[in-house]
Amino acid sequence: MTGIGVSSGIAIGRAYWLRQRTARISGILLADAAAVQSETGKYQRAVAAAIAGLEKLMAMEKEEEAAILEVQVQLLQDPAWEEEVYRRIGELRIPARDAVLLAMEHFVEVFEKMEDDYLRARAADVKDMGWRLFQRLAGLPVGRQLPAGEGWIVVAEDLTPSDTLGLDAGRVEGFVTQTGGKTSHAAIVARLRGIPAVTGVGEGLAAIADGDELVLDGESGVVLVNPSAAVIGEYRQKREDFLRRRQQLRALKDREAVTTDGVRVHLQANIASAEDMEQALAFGAEGVGLLRTELLFMHRDRLPTEEEQFIFYKNVLLRSGGHPVTIRTLDIGGDKPLPYLDLPKEENPFLGYRAIRICLDQKELFLTQLRAILRAALFGPCRIMFPMIGSVEELLAAKAAVAEARRMLTAGGIAFAAEVPVGVMIEIPSAALTADLLAKEADFFSIGTNDLCQYTLAVDRMNEKIAALYDPFHPAVLKLIKMVIEEGQRAGIPVGMCGELAGDVTATQLLYRMGLREFSMVAPAIPEVKNVIIRL
Repeated sequence: MTGIGVSSGIAIGRAYWLRQRTARISGILLADAAAVQSETGKYQRAVAAAIAGLEKLMAMEKEEEAAILEVQVQLLQDPAWEEEVYRRIGELRIPARDAVLLAMEHFVEVFEKMEDDYLRARAADVKDMGWRLFQRLAGLPVGRQLPAGEGWIVVAEDLTPSDTLGLDAGRVEGFVTQTGGKTSHAAIVARLRGIPAVTGVGEGLAAIADGDELVLDGESGVVLVNPSAAVIGEYRQKREDFLRRRQQLRALKDREAVTTDGVRVHLQANIASAEDMEQALAFGAEGVGLLRTELLFMHRDRLPTEEEQFIFYKNVLLRSGGHPVTIRTLDIGGDKPLPYLDLPKEENPFLGYRAIRICLDQKELFLTQLRAILRAALFGPCRIMFPMIGSVEELLAAKAAVAEARRMLTAGGIAFAAEVPVGVMIEIPSAALTADLLAKEADFFSIGTNDLCQYTLAVDRMNEKIAALYDPFHPAVLKLIKMVIEEGQRAGIPVGMCGELAGDVTATQLLYRMGLREFSMVAPAIPEVKNVIIRL
């Protein structure tokens, strides 16, 4: 079987199925207001107990792993989540356990429809948090256990972060799942713990039975079921070779990415929170090439205030260790709906009312975010990046908004950083083709290869029927990338890349030869990319 290798390494062991949890709505209707109040109290106690349980688990984990569980603590206290549960208890007059199940289904569906890989992977966090609450409300034991013995390869439809953290790592050889991807927190935990993992194997996984002998290659994504003794012997040797290589990569954490002839390359991370910053630094990141700000706007019934945003950006900068952080302004649209903005339903949201187009149209929303970023910039070096820019006119309008935000802060006597570079995320072909014009107005470029590839090739990468046509190595895509790098160099501005291609080691040498000197990627990919660069 073949899936997606999300955590490198070779695992050899016996299969153990961790079956998907199921639950039914009880069908009970609450009799009166007193019963509603009682269920509300039960829910509040369950939340308090769940947070206490998470904090206890976090205290036993490393900082990077604890940061992943911190996401669930934040979700449990999220106003939008609370409102959804309370509304269902009060208006529908249903028990708290049923309200939690329905709210979980609602938010999981919202996240699973998103185009952004990172945000789509957050569905597993919502599901994990929801089950944690449901188990407490239903009087069920929290967490799951392995059978006796060692050498298990856990097989599941999907794994939640607490499944991955809660199982005894000393008895788990690997993970293999039917669904999931590289950016799920379960995959991140597997990488942090050095446990080989393969996701996205598909429905064929059902053919595996408990106790089957498995060999799992977390790099190629191959899963072998009941292989011969000779094949197992080959993979034991591969495992020894891999473990030696991993030790070499770990030794690179604090080494600068410099080629053999002395050219310095900067390797940064793509993150979405202050907690992600810890993991990025652990893998040797030299800052952040993409801070997604969308999560700050989600799971709530109103826009975040300027103060809430200021605190969020400030916390990221304080944890960056003095490394630069590139903050992307709000990138939402039909695939990342915010109910309180009442965005129109669109036939093709990826070509519609989204990202910078919304920000320039809803000026106060944009100015609030810009003021918060400018204030937070006093606490560490940062840059502002505008997504979905398609013309010089849009860039000039965005820069005018930054200037207006500065004037507003000055008039209010509020301290802010006077000099914050502003740049463009090059992800639309029209931007790449007019990079020479945009370079005259931008302080930097960052190439977003995911959308650039999608728009250039007219391929929806989420459509399984044509997903094979999505090819970042297509000559048309590579020509646009080269053009952007050359125009940036000609104008004397930095050019980076924050799309998935930046973390693909098969592209590292090609991008370097094109002149790229700033790569930003998911944090666990940094050591592998660095290992290529120091040999160029």
